[in-house]
Amino acid sequence: MGYRFGGPTLRLQHLHLLLTLAKTGSLRASAQLLNVSQPALTKALRQLEDEFGTELVVRTPKGVRLAPAGELIAARAATVVRELERAREEVAWHLRHAEAQVTVGVSPVAAILLAPGAADRFGARWPQVRLRLRDALYPRALEQVRAGELDMALGPLPTEGVGRDLVVQPLFDSQAVVVARRSHPLARTRKLANLIDAAWVLTGPAGGPGDPRNLRFDVEGGRTPQVRLECESFSTLLALMPRLDVIAIMPKGFFDRHGPLMDFVQLPIADALPNTTIYALHRADTPLTLPAQRLLEAFVAEARDLRTTQA
Repeated sequence: MGYRFGGPTLRLQHLHLLLTLAKTGSLRASAQLLNVSQPALTKALRQLEDEFGTELVVRTPKGVRLAPAGELIAARAATVVRELERAREEVAWHLRHAEAQVTVGVSPVAAILLAPGAADRFGARWPQVRLRLRDALYPRALEQVRAGELDMALGPLPTEGVGRDLVVQPLFDSQAVVVARRSHPLARTRKLANLIDAAWVLTGPAGGPGDPRNLRFDVEGGRTPQVRLECESFSTLLALMPRLDVIAIMPKGFFDRHGPLMDFVQLPIADALPNTTIYALHRADTPLTLPAQRLLEAFVAEARDLRTTQA
């Protein structure tokens, strides 16, 4: 593909010119890559420098390099060119695919803190793509991604990690809190050791973030808490806890959203409680579709905003 340079107005071709010069460090090599003559390239470079009123390229015995002003413009140019390429790619995808869907498994805290904003970002640019959000609790979500039932999943990982068959990307850290109904006799307890004989709820699988046996109670004899109730999901937990004197571990984001409405309280525990990192993961052997990749980018952006607000 050849480029035509002309006119004093800044054009996309000028941005390509500057980026190519930065890459090659040579007028001759840049002209060959852009499929133009070297005199035409030199003329275009002069026009670009006239446009900005300053030197953009420094000539040396070994070739050329960008001047400080050229580096500033090139940094902006790279963003412009990249976004235009993304736009072309997305338009081409839209034209070829009349209907499509992306299926994502989300943990409770990811569903509350990330999914609404990410779905809004995604829907604004991909209105014709159907987005399917499924409750996906650890570790079942890993199996669903590997089986192709989910394009990606958002949630915690096993303590031993995962194999190379999955691509994982950390999004944010979720703080654990200890929760009970407001009328629980231990609702003001400050030390985990004083909860060792309480009736606890195990939410999710044994060994997962909702297992109270992962907490450090620091009691004699290495005693572990008593699990009196097991719930596979937080929705079941929310239905049962208002009627029972049990204690549970919840992600703080989940508690902040649902706890006050259900008349739950966060116990003022002074001991350190664990953080759980929430990851986005997908199969390594199957590239994400373009909409799925854009949705992942929306989740990453939401997680970045969340970290900023929490800082």
